[in-house]
Amino acid sequence: METLPENTAVIVIDHGSKREAANTMLFDVIEQYKAVTGVKVVAAAHMELAEPTLEDAVKFCLSQEVNRIVVHPYFLAPGRHSTGDIPAMVAEMATAYPEVTFHVSEPLGVAPELAEIMQRRILDALGA
Repeated sequence: METLPENTAVIVIDHGSKREAANTMLFDVIEQYKAVTGVKVVAAAHMELAEPTLEDAVKFCLSQEVNRIVVHPYFLAPGRHSTGDIPAMVAEMATAYPEVTFHVSEPLGVAPELAEIMQRRILDALGA
């Protein structure tokens, strides 16, 4: 698997929830991502309802001396948050931190791996 340049960080952002278990799960996703990819600087952010915020995550990444940040919307579909709200939030960060190059990735979308995960969940529901 191709890796990212050393000067690049990743922020994985979700909606945020009133349920702590839902917010904590994002940290598990990040640990798995780091283990699979070897990317060293990865931070979590929630759009609302929980911390860390996007600004918190950006500050963490900058403390690791990166100058490029890719924000990945942890959403399935390209809806309002992943195509509008998150890019707008990242644009604000780009204005606040002009020394950093920001990018926003596509959400998870459609992929064969997601179909495989769905099938495992469905089989689990059937007790198979």
